[in-house]
Amino acid sequence: MEDIYIVMLVALFALAVTDLVVGVSNDAINFLSSAIGSRAFSMRNILIVASIGVGVGAVFSSGIMEVARKGIFLPGEFYFEEIMIIFMAVMITDVLLLDFFNSLGLPTSTTVSIVFELLGAAVSMAAIKIYKDSGNFVDILNYINTSKATEIIIGILLAVVVAFIIGAVVQYFSRLIFSFQFEQKVKYAGAVFGGVSLTAILYFILLKGLSSVTFIPEAFLNYIDENTLVIIGAGLILFTLFSQALMSFFKVNVLKMVILVGTFSLALAFAGNDLVNFIGVPIAAWQSFELWQSAYTSTGVLPSEFLMSGLQGEVSTPPFLLLGAGAVMVITLWFSSKARNVVKTGVNLSRQGEVSERFDPNFISRGIVRYSVILGNGIGAITPDVISRKIEEKFQNQKAFSRDDDETPAFDLVRASVNLVVASILISIGTSLKLPLSTTYVTFMVAMGTSLSDRAWDRESAVYRVAGVVNVIGGWFVTALVAFSAAAIFGAIIYFGGIIAITVLIGLAIFSIARSFVLHSRKEKEKAKTKPFRRKDISTINDIVVESSKNISSIVCGVNQMFSKTVKNLGYYDKGKLKKNKKSIKKLESEIDELKRNVFYFIKTIEEGSLDSNRFYILILDYLQDIVQSIGYITRNSYNHVNNNHKNLKFNQVRDLKRVDDKMQALFDEIEDIFAQQDFARIDVVLAGKQALLNDVGELIEKQIKRIRTTESSPKNSELYFGLLLETRDLITSTMNLLELYREFNFAVETTRFPGVRP
Repeated sequence: MEDIYIVMLVALFALAVTDLVVGVSNDAINFLSSAIGSRAFSMRNILIVASIGVGVGAVFSSGIMEVARKGIFLPGEFYFEEIMIIFMAVMITDVLLLDFFNSLGLPTSTTVSIVFELLGAAVSMAAIKIYKDSGNFVDILNYINTSKATEIIIGILLAVVVAFIIGAVVQYFSRLIFSFQFEQKVKYAGAVFGGVSLTAILYFILLKGLSSVTFIPEAFLNYIDENTLVIIGAGLILFTLFSQALMSFFKVNVLKMVILVGTFSLALAFAGNDLVNFIGVPIAAWQSFELWQSAYTSTGVLPSEFLMSGLQGEVSTPPFLLLGAGAVMVITLWFSSKARNVVKTGVNLSRQGEVSERFDPNFISRGIVRYSVILGNGIGAITPDVISRKIEEKFQNQKAFSRDDDETPAFDLVRASVNLVVASILISIGTSLKLPLSTTYVTFMVAMGTSLSDRAWDRESAVYRVAGVVNVIGGWFVTALVAFSAAAIFGAIIYFGGIIAITVLIGLAIFSIARSFVLHSRKEKEKAKTKPFRRKDISTINDIVVESSKNISSIVCGVNQMFSKTVKNLGYYDKGKLKKNKKSIKKLESEIDELKRNVFYFIKTIEEGSLDSNRFYILILDYLQDIVQSIGYITRNSYNHVNNNHKNLKFNQVRDLKRVDDKMQALFDEIEDIFAQQDFARIDVVLAGKQALLNDVGELIEKQIKRIRTTESSPKNSELYFGLLLETRDLITSTMNLLELYREFNFAVETTRFPGVRP
């Protein structure tokens, strides 16, 4: 009888290790984004500081399972068998849910996920018990602490609204004090700013960090609580003097000191308080097993008859498990690329400069931006001109925040410091008031508020950034809903399916994690192959040639493959593969969209007087867009024809299209190689076959006209076939126009008509 529960315990601890990895990958945004975004230190140094904070927090963690102590459900109402089902459902759900958010690169709350998973699994188990006993489902309230779930929801709303507003207000006044040219102002106001910031962070560490340390005497904690104002006052004086000494004698930038200490404090608090979100459930299962095993040895009580009243108290974690969990967290910080993706989302949404916007605008973001502009114009109209001019001077941003450049900051040290200090203060206040705040929600919304005040969200980017924030916030609420529902469903499946259901669900979790890892690795490799645009790399027409040749080679390769696959899959009437082709075409379109978004920066960075080179690049984009539009039409129309269950093309039509495909494949292979090797002298050979290829397509059009007059009886087939041939002709024409442009360019290089070109 014990064997099945031992197997479940092993599975739970294995899931806990996986949960640690995916959980830390998501929560890394809490303590890494400000330091990474500001480039205050190298990535290596940031990770060292964060690792120390995580390690210290893990070692000093009390190991108390917060959610059990807070009573999300009442353990005394459930039997041991039911408790183990609840815990298994929770861990499987948590691993799947957090990995899903990591794959999307979106931050979510591990605290909220674990709370609602426990709530969902417990509700499911309580409902099954009530149904079996023919009871009233209102009695579920006797099993669940509904007030705690309400507190969590209120905490989420408070965190979102309050953190955003406070972050925005503090950053606004900080910018008025320091402006963007803060280097000089720091010499005079930096000591006070450092004193206030370091005092706030100290209070945060004392309240949020040390409160969970087991060996700290209760008398010391009581002293801190009773003498809070004295400690804050003394800290303010000492840290102000300390900051001044650092600046005057050691020439240390006090803002960097604040960022360093702030990153450490948030990492410490995360590990010290949130660690048990990942390992608390298996620890509680272990303790449950020990309680039942002891009772079974002495009385022979069955798992289905032993009530778990012993779990009503605190669930302590052995120190060696805390050390092991801390080690896993530190390793994850260093090696998880998904953690960097989640951090990148927060950094890019708050970036001062331009960025490739990840989120598409929606009606909510458009409405918020529109009415915000109206409100801003109204406030500006009633503000005296003198005050307006003074404020505008403070926000004159003369620093170069490069676009998508890993070597330059997304925002400055002032904003990074405010992010960390305000987040620390709010989390400290929430803790003192015993509010169930999420560190993820607080840190993210503070960063968004400071971004708004710093005018990082201008008219060019606001609608995209607001859409991103709306999506992230929506994801938080989806976290609660999905966590509750999935855990409830998994709990019911395990109850009725037993060990077979557990095996299947764990297999599902393993498959999902493995698939996510493979897809993520593949995506990262594709990104590595594609060199991102960087302004400083482009300055002459030669740079444009190199850059555009790579882009053309890549796009022509994609078009070549897409054309061949579409013709082949259309011939086989394969709806599934045609649907994949339709989805794949979006990748080519996104490449073109990205190149078009960069036109402004190309023109800005090309050497003065290179008007012809700018025109040259714009024409390249125009032809590439025509090429992608043609292949997009061919792909989508082929899929729509099959999806609508129209008749397949006739054998002769498919055969003729295959012949065209063979010739197109030879053409595109040659073009791809020309641009990959940048051997533009071979262009004339390709252009010589232009008319012959167009004539071949023209002949097929004539053949179809004759078919219609004699044997063709399907209007839809004719519509599709004509469309494919006409778009193929346009595809050939656009491709040849691109080649002719490069032929003219070669002549221009020889005659040095392009400024900045090496003949």
